Amino acid sequence: DKGTRQEQKSKKILATLRDDLRMKVYPVHIECFDNSNLQGTHPVAACVVFRDAVPSKKDYRHFSIKSVEGPDDFASMKEVVTRRYSRLLAENSPLPQLIVIDGGKGQLSAAYAALQSLGLEGSITAAGLAKRMEEIYLATDKTPLFLDKNSSSLRLLMRLRNEAHRFGITFHREKRSAGFTRSALLEIPGVGPRTLEKLLHHFGSLRQISLASQEELAGVVSSVLAQKITAWIRGQESGHRCQDSTISSQGTGS
Repeated sequence: DKGTRQEQKSKKILATLRDDLRMKVYPVHIECFDNSNLQGTHPVAACVVFRDAVPSKKDYRHFSIKSVEGPDDFASMKEVVTRRYSRLLAENSPLPQLIVIDGGKGQLSAAYAALQSLGLEGSITAAGLAKRMEEIYLATDKTPLFLDKNSSSLRLLMRLRNEAHRFGITFHREKRSAGFTRSALLEIPGVGPRTLEKLLHHFGSLRQISLASQEELAGVVSSVLAQKITAWIRGQESGHRCQDSTISSQGTGS
């Protein structure tokens, strides 16, 4: 039946991946990490989980980067991998056989250092998938592995990477939209606490202020200040669109 055929197909893909990466066990549980910390704004990371070569969305996790100042992709990766597996160990939860890192040798080395710090380097295989030529880096190899573009192994790794990237961008946007705060508005020259309270009283929320037209704002504050606020909001939106397109086209892979 259909279920059995899918199971056989998954087993075949995982057997090929096991052989390609020279693993001793089937990678039935794979986790993939992606950072979305462009220009250091609201740095976040995503972890997606595949079981038997299909997404297990209930196991997906987001991380807000806590210990890293500025856009440091390597340090962020080390932090997230450390946090993820420290928690699984503390909960006595099953560990993956394979983790995939969106990136090249540098990102992979950071993730591998995290595994070493937890004594897991012998239990979990770590691989990095770099976007430039879709080459695969293994923590214990000096040179990358190139698989045929039609290889089922490579297609699975790319699916993992793309899913982690999609999941990470979604969280990054949510975090960023929450960044439209009182303190951000107070940075606009001419907007003080009293002016902000007047705007909030009139429009009802920060979101409604951000959606107001220049004419609507000018009904509450001076036309000059309304113009400044509108220009600031448009600048924020323009910067965010630019970030989104850059994140979407580049990812964090090298």
